[in-house]
Amino acid sequence: MQRTINLNLDFSEFSRLVHAARFVVIPILCSTLLACAGNDKERTEIQNITEAYDTAQESVEKGNYRKGIQIFEAIQARFPFSNLSRQIQLELLHAYYQSGQREQAIETADTFMRENPIHDRVDYALYIKGLAYYEPETAFLERWFKRDTSSRPPVEVDLAYDTLRRLVTRYPNSEYAADAQQRMLAIKKRMSIYENHVAEYYLRRGAYIAAANRAKSALEAYNGVKSNETSLRIMVKAYENLGMTDLAADAKRVLDANFPGDR
Repeated sequence: MQRTINLNLDFSEFSRLVHAARFVVIPILCSTLLACAGNDKERTEIQNITEAYDTAQESVEKGNYRKGIQIFEAIQARFPFSNLSRQIQLELLHAYYQSGQREQAIETADTFMRENPIHDRVDYALYIKGLAYYEPETAFLERWFKRDTSSRPPVEVDLAYDTLRRLVTRYPNSEYAADAQQRMLAIKKRMSIYENHVAEYYLRRGAYIAAANRAKSALEAYNGVKSNETSLRIMVKAYENLGMTDLAADAKRVLDANFPGDR
């Protein structure tokens, strides 16, 4: 079992990753279109698109997400099935996530991946989708440890993990893979702690079978995190109280083998 896990996520690196969809595709595309434009009206329209795109990007970068999103959505509506639309989808994906519109970010990511399954930015769409499901640690703890301890956390936790796992599995060399792996470890750590919290709740109330099962489930589902030690300790106590000496001894052997210095 893994004894220590570094879950410190570099904020500057994270910001760089989230902003990674910023390309020069639109200026290049518009320059090409300008060169091919047949008349002044076409040239004016293309120039207006370029200026609108620049304005939208600038608005998003300054935190004026509402303005930026409105402009991007207007451009996308004007050119719904084009290379320009694909780029706008990536811009909107970024803007929706940054502005806290996580449902829209997820929907946009799904649309982009469905319409462009072999696009070279699918890894970015998966990354932002995973982040949209991902809940900050403080929010997670505040939200779920105040609830009935027998309840299950929301499905978003599993969706975040599954989405990030898809990214790591399908695109192991992606620039987002390392951050995704760190967040997967963070999710495993949080969920293991939560499941142990519930198991301890059952243990205090004499529901030893439920306590053992919950701790065993946490150990199997979230193997490799420090809180596995707590899961094993709960299993030892629960089995001892149930008179299941063989199972208690087995759990203790695993505990001693993997956490020998924690006594």
